[in-house]
Amino acid sequence: MTLRHQIIALAIVPLVISILAITTFITWQSANLAKNSIDTFEQNMLKTKEAEILNLTNLALSAIQTIYDNAGADDEAAKQQVAAILTSLDYGKDGYFFVYDYDGNNIVHPRQSFRHGHNWLDLTDPDGDKVIAELIATARAGGGLHQYKWQKPSTGQIADKLSFVVSLDKWHWVVGTGVYLDDVFAQSAAANAGMRANIRRTFVIVALIAVPSVLVVFTTCMLLTFHERRMADSRLKALTQRVIDTQEEERARLARELHDGISQNLVGVRYAMDLAGRKVRTNVDDAAVTIDRGVEALNGAIKEIRRLSHDLRPRVLDDLGLTAALEALCYHFAERTGIETKIDASGFTDTLKAEANTALYRVAQEAFNNVERHSGASRLAVKLWSDNGRARMTVTDNGSGFDGISGRSGLGLRNMQERMAHFRGLLLINSSEAGTTLTAMLPKSANLPAGKQAEAA
Repeated sequence: MTLRHQIIALAIVPLVISILAITTFITWQSANLAKNSIDTFEQNMLKTKEAEILNLTNLALSAIQTIYDNAGADDEAAKQQVAAILTSLDYGKDGYFFVYDYDGNNIVHPRQSFRHGHNWLDLTDPDGDKVIAELIATARAGGGLHQYKWQKPSTGQIADKLSFVVSLDKWHWVVGTGVYLDDVFAQSAAANAGMRANIRRTFVIVALIAVPSVLVVFTTCMLLTFHERRMADSRLKALTQRVIDTQEEERARLARELHDGISQNLVGVRYAMDLAGRKVRTNVDDAAVTIDRGVEALNGAIKEIRRLSHDLRPRVLDDLGLTAALEALCYHFAERTGIETKIDASGFTDTLKAEANTALYRVAQEAFNNVERHSGASRLAVKLWSDNGRARMTVTDNGSGFDGISGRSGLGLRNMQERMAHFRGLLLINSSEAGTTLTAMLPKSANLPAGKQAEAA
């Protein structure tokens, strides 16, 4: 994976993870709230049904209470009268009372007359529940509720039913009624379906928000990446062109120096040697003078070679450090140009890396070249010091100065700025008619590590 793809991934992946986490949390929270609400609703409906069948049972018992209390254990007439009353007490298509004796024989069942007179003690529902036996056991235990599956008269389908039963212990009867719960479960199922629809709708809304957001982020990252890449390419091209221009300028300068200095001196040496040879062959007395002139010209060529070598890479910078190198630069500059040059390095602690030393030296060297070529200055001052471990250098001249905008477009100044920027430093230029002050500042990060500083000391 390229760096560009890594940056895009780092930008998009956290966003996607956050959206998924938020969506999951919202969905989980909504599902829990909806489930709790549906469960509460279902429990309330069941409690309502329980209260309803309890009231109906009490109403039926009130209707037969007088007859039952006045009848004996074997009073068949009273039994028939009570059975008739319970048969007539129906409420709607699915509401009725039923009666079984303790042995499981059906006595009253208005909706399923085929059960009358038969024993149903072993009857089981689709869930394996022995319905009649359980109802009898519940009634004999003091009465209560029992849920099972039974055929619903209005539809003919098997449905959940909740019944309340009590016992008429004197006759060994079980009297009960019940309500079907399919409407309750249907409402719960509808609520569940609504909850699932809401969750799906939430997902759709989140997707409609999240997907465009991710696409916007992705597109923005791509556009920024392409823009930065184009800018980097253009800067790289400009830098490459500047490097080529600098190389060509340096080659031209070296060619001029070799042609105008060393080459001319060597040509003079050659002519002096030729002339001295001719004088020796002709026994002319001043041959020695001619040889001395040739030696002098040769010494000039040697000095010129040393100067060029010093300009390219001064050995004193590597051997004695930045302070000595700048002092030598100032000395040679003053000797060559006649410009009064001073240096003050009393407050400098040389703890810089070798590359940072070279950068400051090249900045000073370029500043000297600018002073020589363009300023017309008669005085030049260099100050080198350390400020809380940060290297500082100023180069000040009393020349004519230059316009800030045009000056900053020069190749030399751009090179100096780039040397400082490489170490996260700054190059400040203050120029006026009274002169120019160039300030180079390096951060602490340009210093050697503490251990290596001790070794260097």
